[in-house]
Amino acid sequence: MYFTNPTKGELSFEEMMADIISYIKGLPHSSYKVIIGSDSQVKRETVYITAVIVHRLGKGAKYYYRKRLDRKVKSLRQKIFFETSLSLEVGGLVTRYFSNIGHMDEEVEIHIDVGKQGETKDLIKEVVGMVTGSGFQAKIKPDAYGASSVADKHSK
Repeated sequence: MYFTNPTKGELSFEEMMADIISYIKGLPHSSYKVIIGSDSQVKRETVYITAVIVHRLGKGAKYYYRKRLDRKVKSLRQKIFFETSLSLEVGGLVTRYFSNIGHMDEEVEIHIDVGKQGETKDLIKEVVGMVTGSGFQAKIKPDAYGASSVADKHSK
């Protein structure tokens, strides 16, 4: 599993996590939030982007993303559920990594590309339930910038 950082290029999951830990240790007294969000675009095939953002609250952020190509998906419901499952997969890996090295206090949020406006409003309860049932905080639009800004930027 590889992730891309705009500055450092392609990194393995372990290299990405080492970079995240280094970033956190750079200003250890700051507060951090780790955000994971996915977005997709349907063209000839579906392009899925899962972003991992490390937000140093009030002092900037850095991010990484993973790109995945899959068959063309016509169902919005299927697309949103798959995006959410990709975020949960990466969220589980990140949380396990933090736990294994004793960084269990890092807050991890999953940002879901749904909102109270538009076609996705009927899916909110289900996907938020998926995320919170998996032990993560869930954010939806307009607060889901991990999905609607960062991941969206690279899915086009």
